[in-house]
Amino acid sequence: MKMVSLCHPVGIRTCGKFATRNAAKVLCSMETPPSQSTIKVVIIGATKEIGRTAIVAISGMEEPLEIPVLNDLTMVLGSIAQSRATGVVVDFSEPSTVYDNVKQAAAFGLSSIVYVPKIELDTVTELSAFCEKASMGCLVAPTLSIGSVLLQQAAIQASFHYSNVEIVESRPNPSDLPSQDAIQIANNISDLGQIYNKEDMDTSNPARGQVLGEDGVRVHSMVLPGLVSSTSINFSGPGEIYTLRHDVTNVQCLMPGLILAIRKVVRLKNLIYGLEKFL
Repeated sequence: MKMVSLCHPVGIRTCGKFATRNAAKVLCSMETPPSQSTIKVVIIGATKEIGRTAIVAISGMEEPLEIPVLNDLTMVLGSIAQSRATGVVVDFSEPSTVYDNVKQAAAFGLSSIVYVPKIELDTVTELSAFCEKASMGCLVAPTLSIGSVLLQQAAIQASFHYSNVEIVESRPNPSDLPSQDAIQIANNISDLGQIYNKEDMDTSNPARGQVLGEDGVRVHSMVLPGLVSSTSINFSGPGEIYTLRHDVTNVQCLMPGLILAIRKVVRLKNLIYGLEKFL
């Protein structure tokens, strides 16, 4: 099957080949500025919306791409290893395949970026131990949105100053609720020595939303067609309300974080959890 070769100067230059496995894997190369080495990128989950968007972001091309399909990830990884190029595997697959994907990438000397929101923490723990032993870099990112990371960091700072907090989120589709973003925020501001919403912490009124964790953080989820994905964190104190909000209009919001992660993860020799470690 004919491969596609690209070379377009757009801030960073790209020049590489693309391939997919079971309509799920794409290989491209990203040539960083002259002071850095070429980074070749394998995308697992390339036919998903986020995968297709990542191809365009990494290649720097705005026009549609025609991507040939191959059926052998081992051959793709082996080709990168044989060329002695620096490589990164970006995994958009499923929780059940993440461990094996990272392990296979490491066997060929490639670092990994894992963006699989439903991944279990036990899997992250196992991956951390593996990467430590193999001295291979890996980023497990609950989100690749820089805006979402900044929202969470601001929430942590605010949580030390307010004793009432509620998360309100909206999503256009009734997917898993509360969202992974809301769960992550609640986890981040829990176990900080603060108990929230003490006045009605024990209420069982369903209109008061779901309590996440043991520190009283409540989340309210709206699902309405046409709504953008939005997350707001509402803190209150005597005489004031402090609101943090992040809106997502499309999947492109994840691409600046992905490009940042690709450039940074190749320097790691272990696993880190959270894009904020690179900011």
